[in-house]
Amino acid sequence: MQVTDKRRFSGEYADDVERMHTAGGMADPAAAAGSSADGADMASTDMSQEPGSRDADSQPDFGGRGSDRGSDRGGGSGLPMEPDTEAIRRLEDQLAQERDRHIRLAAEYDNYRKRVTRERAELGDRSQAALVGRLIDALDDLDRLIAEGGAASAEQVRQAVELVDKKLRKELVAAGLERIDPVGETFDPSLHEAVSTVPAPSAAQDHQVKATFQPGYRFKGALVRPARVQVYAEQGHA
Repeated sequence: MQVTDKRRFSGEYADDVERMHTAGGMADPAAAAGSSADGADMASTDMSQEPGSRDADSQPDFGGRGSDRGSDRGGGSGLPMEPDTEAIRRLEDQLAQERDRHIRLAAEYDNYRKRVTRERAELGDRSQAALVGRLIDALDDLDRLIAEGGAASAEQVRQAVELVDKKLRKELVAAGLERIDPVGETFDPSLHEAVSTVPAPSAAQDHQVKATFQPGYRFKGALVRPARVQVYAEQGHA
């Protein structure tokens, strides 16, 4: 609609505004018109100020009623709290049980160690007894040789001694004894003991064993006695 009479339109608008402020019209605004009034109107229509339609129990708990209920159930964990006296008594019982278990284990280990030591000693004794039993026959031969004495000739005595020597060596070798006689081998300080040295006839024989004064022995790989030898050495030095 096109307005033709501006004054007529202004007058009618003023009458309408006046009727709005009368007792039969609308109430006066709470705040004056302007920028502050617009802000008040926006605040009054802000939907965030309205309470939520969901149940309060379903809302996040930030230390309000939900926290109180959680503390009543045991610190918010959902488990009942154990009284301090019962907790102390339970821990003391566990400590006593662990201490008793440790004492039993220590006693069992000590008994085991003693039993192993005793069994090892008994095993060594049985092994030695078995070796001695095999050597008794050689001792019997020596006893018979000594008993016959002057009735046997020198050759018979020599043959008897050789037989006893063979029997003894056979039993000792079967038990694990090894003879070390390194003539012609390279000198080994871990197995040989150089008693003397002689000049080497050639460079190839340097540090070779020339002669064995006393043979050495190994028992099951362990050195019992080193062989005492004479060694070739350049300029007479080992």
